[in-house]
Amino acid sequence: MEASELTKKIMDGYGRAILIAKRVQLLVLIYFLSQHSTDFSGTSQRLILLQTNSAASKSRCSPPTSAPEEYLGMENLMFVYCSCKVLWTVLVTMLGYASSLPVGEDALCTAEELAKYRIIFTGKWSQIAFPKQYPLYRPPAQWSSLLGVTHSSDYSMWKKNEYASNGVRDFAEKGEAWALMKEIEEAGEKIQSVHGIFSAPAISSGTGQTSTELEAHPRHPLVSFVVRIVPSPDWFVGIDSLNLCEGDHWMDEVSVDLFPYDAGTDSGFTFSSPNFATIPQDTVTEITCSSPSHPANSFYYPKLKILPPIAQVTMVKIKKSQPGLSAPFINLPAKSNEIIDTVSETPLDCEVSQWSSWGLCRGACRETGTKVRTRFVLLQPANNGMPCPNLDEETGCEPENCV
Repeated sequence: MEASELTKKIMDGYGRAILIAKRVQLLVLIYFLSQHSTDFSGTSQRLILLQTNSAASKSRCSPPTSAPEEYLGMENLMFVYCSCKVLWTVLVTMLGYASSLPVGEDALCTAEELAKYRIIFTGKWSQIAFPKQYPLYRPPAQWSSLLGVTHSSDYSMWKKNEYASNGVRDFAEKGEAWALMKEIEEAGEKIQSVHGIFSAPAISSGTGQTSTELEAHPRHPLVSFVVRIVPSPDWFVGIDSLNLCEGDHWMDEVSVDLFPYDAGTDSGFTFSSPNFATIPQDTVTEITCSSPSHPANSFYYPKLKILPPIAQVTMVKIKKSQPGLSAPFINLPAKSNEIIDTVSETPLDCEVSQWSSWGLCRGACRETGTKVRTRFVLLQPANNGMPCPNLDEETGCEPENCV
């Protein structure tokens, strides 16, 4: 038996033991109440007499107002008796509900078995879609390896508008996965909050594909992963807690467009910005065409309403093998430089600097002269964007210091 299979069996046994312990606690409580709720044998005949003397007493579970005085003193006893019956019913119902709850309290997924998926990550970071400051060298645009996990709602790899963990910070800034792997392993020790880890090879260009397989469990139907944008200060793409289970069945296929996120740990504005730690640390935020609202930002496209997807992920459920045959669960090599669909062009307008000061007036004395001012190109146009305007301008003037 492999170590991974042994670990899974140990964790499954640990989870079942905790669930059984919870049920035993409920059974003990029910037994205690049952002993007290039936401790009325000495007065059972009088209780039956009360119920037969008044039909109203059956519905209200209380002694009739016209009952003899000897029975009126039993009102408190009847109240306790009925309260215990109600409490007994509630507890039995809760016990039946608890028996159907999986460990980790992910009660939404009632699928009966594991599910395997092929996950395909497609990079769409092209110079056509993202022409501004597109990295061409040292290093060129590319993607890090993909690191993901299947888990329950007790675990979160990363979440928008919350602070990134140290592991996510190291991965987003430097592509180092050791700290993040340790965080995942520690979370896996907490009542099976993590089922499995999966990874896919890096992509050496901005466009291309990489893929691998993952396994989801009814108690761990959520998928999260991160992929670093290279180069970048602390930018990444990924998915946070995507549920692959719908009620009693697994989804056959799901596809999600991905957009860039800022881990909130580095204050760089451009792909090639030097390391500049954000102090105090900020939360994870989505990068849009207008946020951060600064012309220097590499994703700043003020004329767009929304950025085009920089990547896409597709997860396809793997069908069961024929009886007696089992497909090996392995990572397959990356499929690089494959783009399935076309990418829309993002027009990039020319950007120029401010005008310089006017130069000296040139010309003969007692004649109209000319003076010139200039400006230079900050950003060349691309994809049919607005062309650059004139870079120099001249106007008439009268020469000074003429004799």
